[in-house]
Amino acid sequence: MHAVSLERASIWTPERKLILDAVSWQVRSGEHWVVVGPNGAGKTTMLSLIGADRHPSQGTVTILGETLGKVDMRALRSRIGRVDPSMRMLEWLTAREVVLTGLRNIVWPRWDDWTDADIDHANDLLTLVGCRDFADREVNTLSHGERQRIRIARALVARPDLMLLDEPATGLDFPAREALLSSLDTLASTRPELPTIMVSHHLEDLPSSVSHVLLLREGRVLASGLVRDMLRGELISECFGFAIDVHELNGRWAARAAASWTIALESNDRAEQPQ
Repeated sequence: MHAVSLERASIWTPERKLILDAVSWQVRSGEHWVVVGPNGAGKTTMLSLIGADRHPSQGTVTILGETLGKVDMRALRSRIGRVDPSMRMLEWLTAREVVLTGLRNIVWPRWDDWTDADIDHANDLLTLVGCRDFADREVNTLSHGERQRIRIARALVARPDLMLLDEPATGLDFPAREALLSSLDTLASTRPELPTIMVSHHLEDLPSSVSHVLLLREGRVLASGLVRDMLRGELISECFGFAIDVHELNGRWAARAAASWTIALESNDRAEQPQ
């Protein structure tokens, strides 16, 4: 059984503006996908569809064996872990308390609900993401990167069957980003069966555990497959609409404007300068 299956799924606005256009895609257990594309490609919309936040306008979407339109969406969402940088956390809660709120997917804690086993599980997850030393610190004392790793622990505390990450490295400096990506690689090795889907438009933000890539452009699937087949200069250039060089080192990726593109820009700048 596929963890995620989209069959010609489309989404359009009430004004009939097409956001996703007949997307067909499958994700299996144990696969770690990243959806890559420029701003406006439909990445976040696709994630909201997979996260059971909305229905398709057309087509069939099956998540964890349940077909949207034939399932209690709230019950389905309880099986999906979400990591979103915009997720609200009460500043006066400790890191452990924030993680434990994920058991009921609430913002305000219910201390009387937590068992000793729940607390031990939260501590284990904080250890997993490298934040065990912060367990008793209030959120308002933590950095943006530390908060992001706590969000990962929170998303895992209810033992989800699918994990979604919406640009988790947004706004992080270099050390914080590396700590976050290390946490994701650790997650992939400790829970190899857990399928994950990340959205990103920066190749530098991808953990080395990414196994598959879907390239999205203007709401359509440009290509999908194994990471080494997809992260090639010609495909990434087509996806983003200009010439890009892609480099890989020890499972990590980087992209920069191709030399030909840079030369063309410099030539245009010189041509536009007044004589």
